[in-house]
Parts: sequence; C-alpha cells; structure tokens
Amino acid sequence: MIDNGVKAILDAAGDRFPLYADAAGKWRTTRRGSWAAGFWTGLLWLRADPETALSWTSRLEPWLTADTATQGMIFWYGTRLGDGGMARPAATAMASRFDDEAGLVPWGSAFGDSGTRARVDGVAGTVPLLAWAGYPDIAAAHLRTHLALADHPAWERHEGRWRELDEPPQGWTRGEAWLLLATADACRWLGDEFTEPAHALAQRWLDRHGTGAPPAITGRADTMDTVDTSAAAIAAVALLKLGYTTEPVRILRRLTDKHTVDGRLLDGCYDLPGGVAVSHELIWGTFFLALGLELLEDPTGRCADV
Repeated sequence: MIDNGVKAILDAAGDRFPLYADAAGKWRTTRRGSWAAGFWTGLLWLRADPETALSWTSRLEPWLTADTATQGMIFWYGTRLGDGGMARPAATAMASRFDDEAGLVPWGSAFGDSGTRARVDGVAGTVPLLAWAGYPDIAAAHLRTHLALADHPAWERHEGRWRELDEPPQGWTRGEAWLLLATADACRWLGDEFTEPAHALAQRWLDRHGTGAPPAITGRADTMDTVDTSAAAIAAVALLKLGYTTEPVRILRRLTDKHTVDGRLLDGCYDLPGGVAVSHELIWGTFFLALGLELLEDPTGRCADV
C-alpha cells in the first residue's frame, strides 16, 4: 500500500524534497527539505531501493552545519535505516550547542528565530540521536527540560526565566505526539527514569484522543473539526514502542481504513493558524504510518530502534 504512495511521490516531486500534497497529489516541495527532510529519506529507506535512498540521504549534508534542534529529526529518522554516517557528526554539533543554563539544545536560528527558545518539535529524534551517539546526559537534560515545559509547546528564555510564545498554539496535538515519542524513545536509550512519564503521557493521549485522528488543536470550538492524522501516526509509533498493543493497532487501522488512499495518508494538518496545508498528505505523516505498519509486522526487526 505505502509502496505505491512512495512511487507517486517520487514521480511528482522530481529532484526536490516533498513537504505536503493536496488531495490531488500536487506536492509542495523544497530544495533542501526543511526540517522534514529526514522523513522523506527515512521513507525511502523503508520503502524504496537502497540506491535511491542513498542518493537522497547524501543531500542531507548541508543540515550538519545548521543551527537547529531539528537536526535530531533530520538525521535520526533520515539515516537510521540506511547510511548513518552523518548521524554522529550531527549529534556532536547539537551537543556543542547545549545551553547549560537553559538545560537544553536551543531551537536555533536556522528558521529565522532568535534568542534561546524551546519548542516541543525540537525533542523527537534529538533524544535518541544524542543518547545513541554518546551524549546521554545531554539527551536526558534536554528531555527533562521539555517535560518541565510540557504545558505549552513553545517558550523563550528571558532574563533567566521561561515565557510562553504564541506559536505553535496551546492545544497543538502534534506537539503532544512529538513529546510522547521522545519520551518513549528515552525508555529505550536512557533507562528507567523516563518510564513513568512516558506511560503517563501515553495514557493522557488515549484519554484525550482515543484511537482516532485528533483535532489539530484542542480546546477551541472553531478548530475541532480539523484533524491531524500525522499526530495520530506519531502517537501510534510511540505507543508501540512502549509495548501497547490494542490501542496502536486501532489507530493504524483507522488511519489506513478512513484516511489512506492509494498509499497516501491524507487529512494531515501542517499549520492550522497559518492556514497552511490544513487537510493534506504530510511527508512525516506518511513516514510514521509506514514505520508503524512495519513495527506491527516485525516488532523486533530492522525498525525496532528507529
């Protein structure tokens, strides 16, 4: 199923990184892939031939020198299943930017931001990559800080204190899913300290969202009808990693039965407040759906540590 979707993306995107597509399959692409570049290369390692995957993975190299915590996403998911040669230098670059006072690797300036920021989408991938590469203390500190800031998805440090930022907004469910995934990974790479918070986050997800696709933003009446299937796919992978069985199977079944057409996971929401790709196929959504299905089929196989 997903294989057909990957072929369609290759045909549609040409030599540019796919980011999101409308229902007709018209892709918004970028030259360097932005923060989502690794999800495309990771999907190719999962579902395409090694030669194609390797040629795209080599194009991640410019991100090694970028000032962004999303290096974790790019190089963990983008290289773990294939050529991981860039993963270790990426982790070293992130570790070198660790801010002792803030207790994390800052979000960074690669996307035009300034100051010391913490965004919940800077935690997934970063935690396992740092721990795997030999920086477990930094990985643990980074996650602890994000868990302490978990009641809001974005913060800025000012005069020694954290203050909330407006974007991403309160109630952003993909942010919840990213934190759940990072904490689930911490159970594998950092030990028992994170077992209790991981299962607490898992139970909170299930209590709030059940096994369907959640609203892109909760707590606002005007947003409840817009779902984000990518958040559900991320959560399903996290739940599988934590040993849940029934719930992630139900999530993945609903995604494939209700939201997937010709191998394409539709109904993802990129940026609801900005009106960007609010009901689209998102490259990370398709990646996590494929990863979840792979984990279901062979839970101890090649994807067990991704």
